[in-house]
Amino acid sequence: MRRAYISGFTGSAGTAIVTKDKAALWTDGRYFLQAEKQLNSSWKLMRAGNFGVPQASEWLTDVLAPGGRVGIDPFLFSYDAAEELKEVIYKKNLELVYLYDLNLVDEIWKESRPKPPNKPIRVHDLKYAGIDVVSKLSSLRAELVAAGSSAIVISMLDEVAWLLNLRGSDVPHSPVMYAYLIVEIDAAKLFVDDSKVTSEVMYHLKKAGVELRPYDSILSEIRRLAVEGAHLWLDTSSVNAAIVETYKAACDKYLMNRGSRGKTKNKQYFESDSLPVGPSGVYMQSPVSLAKALKNPSELEGMQNSHLRDAAALAQFWCWLEEEIHKNMKLTEVDLADKLLEFRSKQDGFLDTSFDTISGSGANGAIIHYTPEAESCSVVDPNKLFLLDSGAQYVDGTTDITRTVHFGEPTAREKECFTRVLKGHIALDEAVFPENTPGFVLDAFARSALWKIGLDYRHGTGHGVGAALNVHEGPQSISFRYGNVTPLQKGMIVSNEPGYYEDHAFGIRIENLLCVQEINTPNRYGGIEYLGFEKLTFFPIQTKLVDLSLLSIEEMEWLNNYHSQVWEKVSPLLEGSARQWLWKNTRPITKQ
Repeated sequence: MRRAYISGFTGSAGTAIVTKDKAALWTDGRYFLQAEKQLNSSWKLMRAGNFGVPQASEWLTDVLAPGGRVGIDPFLFSYDAAEELKEVIYKKNLELVYLYDLNLVDEIWKESRPKPPNKPIRVHDLKYAGIDVVSKLSSLRAELVAAGSSAIVISMLDEVAWLLNLRGSDVPHSPVMYAYLIVEIDAAKLFVDDSKVTSEVMYHLKKAGVELRPYDSILSEIRRLAVEGAHLWLDTSSVNAAIVETYKAACDKYLMNRGSRGKTKNKQYFESDSLPVGPSGVYMQSPVSLAKALKNPSELEGMQNSHLRDAAALAQFWCWLEEEIHKNMKLTEVDLADKLLEFRSKQDGFLDTSFDTISGSGANGAIIHYTPEAESCSVVDPNKLFLLDSGAQYVDGTTDITRTVHFGEPTAREKECFTRVLKGHIALDEAVFPENTPGFVLDAFARSALWKIGLDYRHGTGHGVGAALNVHEGPQSISFRYGNVTPLQKGMIVSNEPGYYEDHAFGIRIENLLCVQEINTPNRYGGIEYLGFEKLTFFPIQTKLVDLSLLSIEEMEWLNNYHSQVWEKVSPLLEGSARQWLWKNTRPITKQ
């Protein structure tokens, strides 16, 4: 939000740098077109990943004179990101400065800066969570002991929410609350604004042995742990630089004091031959990240149920939309997003959208993360492709689905591109792979049909999805970014969303959510399990856009089987014209 305030760029990923006479903003391929529109002439757009575009740290070393000082807010950078920046700029005699007590953007923003959110936190019912808090904390403590650690800092908001079976509404579209959590072998402390804590939440936490602390007292607690000799588990890829630096400084101080006094009277967590006396960091990935990604049966059931209700709302919406287009009604992209929200909000358990709806007609569909705005959006053109990427938060699950349609007669080019995207979608959906396969290995499955004619897309093919949590979660992904070597495992949920975009012309994306499951293969080479996917999303894919000559018999069978399942699962939730719409859009296709 600070970046949006100073630059005008509202995309979810980007880095802004302001020097005395320059301002530059880095973002990735998903946002190039959006950033071009939103940045004014004071800003230089740096298209990250493009040939010849320097990284932010390299650019700083180029534009700043030796001896310069680069300031960051250490609460907004992970420790790893801050260290990486520090290392690069240090080589050119530049210093990284942590601004603990003031954020320079806030100094300009002053009173017009929005107040922090303070809506109440709620308990996430055990029938949806599947595992109670005491059991989750017990598993985490076993991990601590195994790692030689006595305490862990959890700072990822979805990890805090998942671990404590709590949900909030502090971040738009994500059911999380601003909080830190410290779990020790015999205690747990939640750092949160207590005005958000209801009596029900208080009772829920007390039952699990979790104490409340003020949100802004986190650093003093970190210092206390060091003084008491804790071996603190810190995931430096996510825990902010302020916390890690505070702990390291407190450890150094402890060791200096110990050296000068010879012996301390402080409580020692560990005194054994195998572990050091006094505080020390255990630097590893948070164990909560993976535990949260492996959905239990209750979480999977909630995801399945919420996706079917979501599909019913979508069928009502598309039925309404086609009728309006048929009547030549002038509808804007925002009108459509608002109407879809209206249909979704009538479904049981609906809470919110899971991200800003991407409703893009024609050229706007080529802006990968396009968000229409009332004053500048387009009227939906029936003679152009229309892309709708949307999702919802329900009390029992999180949805994310993209469909691309044409209300008139698509061109041969549009049909070919759509069909090649569909072929990639099917290839990934049907993939079978050995256990321990990282997601990047599967990314090419979804691109292969596009690559054959020299086309591609600039985003990953799949992201992890939380169960009644964040629509984007890690550690799993299916992406060309091969740095993520997390294996796909049973119970993980990922999106399957290949696409193709012609700048200033049209965009195509087809997205379903999938759950990783074991596949019973006739052979088990190496004696290991083989995995594949089970669909969570059941909604028609427009067959008018399919060039049947490009589909194999097996791909046609996949499409017909999928539509048969859509009808079987979703039609019982519909009646009247929406049910007729679904019937019409799930009929089998055949080659003439």
